[in-house]
Amino acid sequence: MTPRPLAELLPAVAHLLGVPGFPAGGNGLVGPLGAALGAPRHVIVLLVDGLGSLQLGEHASVAPQLAAMSEIGPLAAPFPSTTCVSLTSLGTGLPPGMHGIVGTTFRLDDGSVLAPLSWGADPNPIATQPESTVLERAASAGVLVTSAAPAAHRSSGLTRAALRGGEYPGADTLPARLAVAAAAIRRARAEDRASFTYVYWPDLDKAGHIHGVSSPAYRAALARVDSLVAGLLHLAADDVGLLVTADHGMLDTPDDRRIDLETRPALRQDVVTILGEPRVRHVYTAAGRSESVRRAWADELGDRAEVRTRQEVGVLLGPVDDWYADRIGDVVAIARENWALTSDRIDRIVSGLRGQHGGLTDAEVLIPLRVAGGSMGADPR
Repeated sequence: MTPRPLAELLPAVAHLLGVPGFPAGGNGLVGPLGAALGAPRHVIVLLVDGLGSLQLGEHASVAPQLAAMSEIGPLAAPFPSTTCVSLTSLGTGLPPGMHGIVGTTFRLDDGSVLAPLSWGADPNPIATQPESTVLERAASAGVLVTSAAPAAHRSSGLTRAALRGGEYPGADTLPARLAVAAAAIRRARAEDRASFTYVYWPDLDKAGHIHGVSSPAYRAALARVDSLVAGLLHLAADDVGLLVTADHGMLDTPDDRRIDLETRPALRQDVVTILGEPRVRHVYTAAGRSESVRRAWADELGDRAEVRTRQEVGVLLGPVDDWYADRIGDVVAIARENWALTSDRIDRIVSGLRGQHGGLTDAEVLIPLRVAGGSMGADPR
């Protein structure tokens, strides 16, 4: 069975909570979630950055609470399978070609470079990503919407572009996130309102990037995730559904599988800018040179990467709005297997990381969707 896209998750939740404008038709998650949870009055969605389905399967022994939850899925992260793209698809319910956040770094219409993970106030986040979010629409319908995530992210450009809407009290620790989630449910019950709480946990991704997904550090970070899940499971009840998912998975890129773009002159011919990240490179070319650049990159990289033109990569991004088309590289190189396209000049720190993501492998794309609570009862174990 083809995995359902992550972009369907919050629209399905909004449907279950009775938010107008989110029909069941066309959304393949409404049925499975409804069967599992019934019609919950309150929903918590925990997104664990960097937790792929394959990684959870490999390390299930250190996350027994999460592994024991009922499974719906896996889901599929959008392309590129990277945080800023996935969070925007999660928040808007749209594929990348329709919301315009198309990579870890990419070029805007004016030629400037946007790096969404370090985005501040410029360019204006709402002008850059003007599509309404599911959180905004739910809050407008009277649902109590709350984000339990680091305080530093509250006013970031990425939050304002991808997940704007509702209240954001800031929660920097595990206990603080649990407290925010519990308080939101208590308040919603007192006010006789439905509620949606979004909980974000970034630490697993950091461990995977630095140490690799098979490392003791990654396993220790996953055990910490399980502690958060255990706390949230205490909130699951007949009227509260808990969903756990991720933005992408990850794989390790060994030293002998790294291609240094700076040592290959053929990859610079007629190229203006190279952006993206080591698993997916957006290549912006001189005018009229996209096909010759595509051939040069395909010849140089061989079977270590799939190289497509902008038009050819559009199918991976979903329908592409003409407004956002120029943000996509004229040529896009997607590393195969566990290769990485690195460059100290373009992104030295990111290129040096062991764990990577963004590509099309199952390790990067497949993400879990685990559920508890609602009609399932308070304790799925």
